[in-house]
Amino acid sequence: MCGIVGYVGVQDAPSIILDGLKRLEYRGYDSAGLAVVQLDGTIGVRREVGKLIKLGELVAAEPVTGQIGIGHTRWATHGEPSQRNAHPHVGTTCEVAVVHNGIIENFLALRQELEAEGCHFTSETDTEVVVHLVERYLSNGANLETAVRQALTRVQGANAFVFLCCHEPDRLIVARIGNAGGITIGFGEGEMFVASDIPAILEHTRDMIFIEDRQMAIVTREGAQVTTLAGEAVEANVHAIPWDPIAAAKEPYRHFMQKEIYEQARSVTDAIRGRADFEAGQVRLEQFTLTQKEAQALEKIIIVACGTSAYAGLVGKFIIESLARIPVEVDYGSEFRYRDPIVNGNAAVLAITQSGETVDTLAAMEEARGKGARLWSIVNVIGSQAMRISDGVILMHAGPEIGVASTKAFTASLVDLYLLGCYLGKLRGTLNDSQLRKQVDQLARLPDFVGHVLEHGDEYNILANEFHDREHFLYLGRGINYPIALEGALKLKEISYIHAEGYPAGEMKHGPIALIDEAMPVVAIAVRDHVYDKMISQIEQVKARGGIVIALATEGDTDIAAKVDHVLFVPPTTPLLSPVINVVPLQLLAYHLAVRLGCDVDQPRNLAKSVTVE
Repeated sequence: MCGIVGYVGVQDAPSIILDGLKRLEYRGYDSAGLAVVQLDGTIGVRREVGKLIKLGELVAAEPVTGQIGIGHTRWATHGEPSQRNAHPHVGTTCEVAVVHNGIIENFLALRQELEAEGCHFTSETDTEVVVHLVERYLSNGANLETAVRQALTRVQGANAFVFLCCHEPDRLIVARIGNAGGITIGFGEGEMFVASDIPAILEHTRDMIFIEDRQMAIVTREGAQVTTLAGEAVEANVHAIPWDPIAAAKEPYRHFMQKEIYEQARSVTDAIRGRADFEAGQVRLEQFTLTQKEAQALEKIIIVACGTSAYAGLVGKFIIESLARIPVEVDYGSEFRYRDPIVNGNAAVLAITQSGETVDTLAAMEEARGKGARLWSIVNVIGSQAMRISDGVILMHAGPEIGVASTKAFTASLVDLYLLGCYLGKLRGTLNDSQLRKQVDQLARLPDFVGHVLEHGDEYNILANEFHDREHFLYLGRGINYPIALEGALKLKEISYIHAEGYPAGEMKHGPIALIDEAMPVVAIAVRDHVYDKMISQIEQVKARGGIVIALATEGDTDIAAKVDHVLFVPPTTPLLSPVINVVPLQLLAYHLAVRLGCDVDQPRNLAKSVTVE
């Protein structure tokens, strides 16, 4: 959720920090601030509520100048969004500033302890206790590094910190405890960068290291020295990040979400490239080292994920069970560890997470690891925590996804799940060579089909103009397209704030049918598959009660137009890959409705791209 940027070098720190924070706006935030060691040796702090542009205006009106600084975009957890609760926080003596992601679970006890010593707090945040602790140890004669180590021994919970001290203006101290989101350090020429997400510093460097749980780094303009929190030296691997900075710019599109929807033909291609061998009819997953014996010994797979990724997991259940004939459970990452799941060494837990830093999903992975399960992940961010702790990884290769509401990462995940199903099916002997070749061949035209759907556009504007004033939508699907109904409803509610529900179509008569009237549009996924006739029956039930139906149908279906009010057509494809195609019109429908309503499509209210608190 919260974004962090730090800089030490020879350039003007505030401009680099503000630019980096701008690139993290997609994470969601309610206030922002920065702290810089100024030329006179004091720490200058500027904080503002609201969008980052307001902080920029404040810095322009009240300039701060220096070559080392830290910045933050905050999503409130402790204390309302306000200037005094915004980060960075400084201590009583204004010697130290800190930015922080996560939640300090024992902050109240620490605050009471510090207040009893006469410490005065100026905010309601949990973060402020840390800066006062550091100041306490500095006053006892410790240097910044030692003071931070001592302070962090008192902290409970999953947290990430960056510290700045006016008495040691040549360094930043970075620390991470648990899974409170990533901390990345970027290497430049005579300068160094710190960020919570790669896009913040990608313009300046592609050479980065990632701070792990219970690690700390001293960052100077010459480089970074990484240790454990206990002080033991760590050899950190430098990763070369292949993303292009231009990929994080939205021009010529109006919104990042629009850009990312239209990038899906390419991102689907990238997900397939190098993995589907069309000549040999094989699937290769280089970062999976599963043997045939291990694959055949698997008793079940548990997919853990949150939000959109959880719906990808539901699609994955259909795919993997069909191709590999292994039972698949799908669990919300936020619920998994609280139900004492039955997991052992013959199970694989597959995490799906775009950021690779979603705290609920990481906690589920930790629970699975503790019970001896094999850990797999499907992630988009190279070097993320989920990727690093996994036994097997499939990278989405979707590129930076800036819009909070996930689109291209969702379809990339579906392709990755299909590839995994093929891979497991081959190892487990449920797909022979000819069957596997047939499945692999199905991928060949998938990018073209996605591109074909994206060629249409006018019908979405027509629908947006007609239905933007509706308060409720119902989405219906069956089989593998039931999760797509869930995802379509989620997209609409996320970005337009219109209430929407996804439902298994066969369950409509068991409750939701009571809601049907002429005011509530029903979006029915009625492509020609083995449940087509059943979906037509559901549509007729809706129409018999005066309902409005927007149908998603297969091209060439001339019969359905007479039964519904509006039709969105998609090309025919194999059932297991149809969700990749069918979700795109639902993304476009949500997008156009939200734009028609004047909503902030890229940064919906109350939402964040990377959720780093429970």
